[in-house]
Amino acid sequence: MFKEIRRKDREMDQETSIELLHTGEYGVLSLAEKEGYPYGVPLSYVYLNGSIYFHCALEGHKLELLQQNNKASFCVVGETSPLPNQFSVRYKSVIVFGEIAEVKDVEKREALVAFLEKYSSDYIEKGMKYLEKDEHRTKVFKMTIIHMTGKNRK
Repeated sequence: MFKEIRRKDREMDQETSIELLHTGEYGVLSLAEKEGYPYGVPLSYVYLNGSIYFHCALEGHKLELLQQNNKASFCVVGETSPLPNQFSVRYKSVIVFGEIAEVKDVEKREALVAFLEKYSSDYIEKGMKYLEKDEHRTKVFKMTIIHMTGKNRK
């Protein structure tokens, strides 16, 4: 079902791929519309317990598409820098394929706290108060990883 990576010389091992998922700042979630058009949306995320978590509003295009088809891909690119004399770019990237489901209760809270730790580590106390007040205004989704590939150019 999933194609092998073409450039084996640039394939990253699983440990390095997971490290990029931990440290990446954002990724692009790609979904499919029933009309066949792809929909890629950049978003913040956390890698937690072997899965990708993201949050969103209570309504929107992304939610509509997930109701139609919960299969998706997610791409993170990091450590980029131009290699002008080689007409190329140094990079690391990971592409994850998986299925997405909404999480609630304890798992939702755990994911939201992980967002605070990743993106607002200097403001945990203030973030926890914000979370208490506005947690009901957000949905949290978990992407269970089915297949993952990592690639880099050094």
